[in-house]
Amino acid sequence: MGSGVRSVTTAAMAVACAAVILSAPGMAYAAPKPTPNPTSTPSPPLTPRATPASNKDIEAVRKKLDALYHDAAVATDAYNLAEERTEKQSTQIVELAREIVEGKARLDELKERTGAAARAQYRGGGLPDEAQLMLSDDPEDFLAGAGRARQGAQATKGLLAEMKRTQQDLEQYARDAAAQWKKLEANREAKAKAKKKVKEQIAAAEKVESELQKEEKQRLAKLEQRAAYKAQTAWLGSGVLDDISGEASAQGKKAVEYATAQIGKPYEWGAEGPKTFDCSGLTSQAWAAAGQGIPRTSQEQWKQLDRVTVENMLPGDLIIYNSDASHVAMYIGDGAMIHAPRPGRTVTIAGAGSMPILGVVRPGK
Repeated sequence: MGSGVRSVTTAAMAVACAAVILSAPGMAYAAPKPTPNPTSTPSPPLTPRATPASNKDIEAVRKKLDALYHDAAVATDAYNLAEERTEKQSTQIVELAREIVEGKARLDELKERTGAAARAQYRGGGLPDEAQLMLSDDPEDFLAGAGRARQGAQATKGLLAEMKRTQQDLEQYARDAAAQWKKLEANREAKAKAKKKVKEQIAAAEKVESELQKEEKQRLAKLEQRAAYKAQTAWLGSGVLDDISGEASAQGKKAVEYATAQIGKPYEWGAEGPKTFDCSGLTSQAWAAAGQGIPRTSQEQWKQLDRVTVENMLPGDLIIYNSDASHVAMYIGDGAMIHAPRPGRTVTIAGAGSMPILGVVRPGK
């Protein structure tokens, strides 16, 4: 790791305590509740409990919250992808509309020129060439005029062919615009559904959290830190860092610098900065700042970017987490990563192995 990136990492590490480095900051959680049956009568609100929940119950709460926020992350990715596609299709529709307007103007021009050519031929008469030659006072003038007439006929034929092509282009533009509009509406619907799902999952998590007592929240935070520490320790103990070497590229260093400069900014689903970020919003903007455009979502980053082994990853590479690629972070060296964890938290440094790694991708060259 280069001295420039190392200094950024070291400074960032100093901001957080060792527990924060190995895990994302703790947050309040709630006791697990059974999934409601739509046909059953809703349960009455829970009344405050005299006896705090057991550690086993708190651990169940932790897993419940992890599941809720995971589902929210998946829905966020679906929302971001639908939004990206909607913007792209809107741009394409505008471009097609411009092509149609220009095509119609070109067609009108061709019709006018073709009409003028037809009128000129009509004025020349419909007599055969032999008759016009016999009636002509000057055979040379006739021959010259006949040559021009043939050229005019060929030009008219060319105008008619171009007019036909232009008409066909206009019809294709109209079909393309209709197809893009259909996709646009479908993605708007997908975006609305994903937005609803995100809000539902976050609301459910917040409800679970709100039902925890203060002492239970503190124990939950410790359990979460312990789980992250255990995962990070196991990852480091595997010797995965033993073979990691090499310096970040110039673009990688710029991406890391951008990402670390966002430490402390709140997570917000669907956000790409500058004040708030979601996980892929942070990584995509960091690489945009480094001069490299990458896909907007963690799942598309996993699909489209070049993959590298964990043993060969460099600062600036993106670590994709969970089997469904629902989370992404940026590796910053020394076994650490930086990411926007989830609602209620801020951009922070954590252990790269504190969550289940799916793989690593490398933007740029």
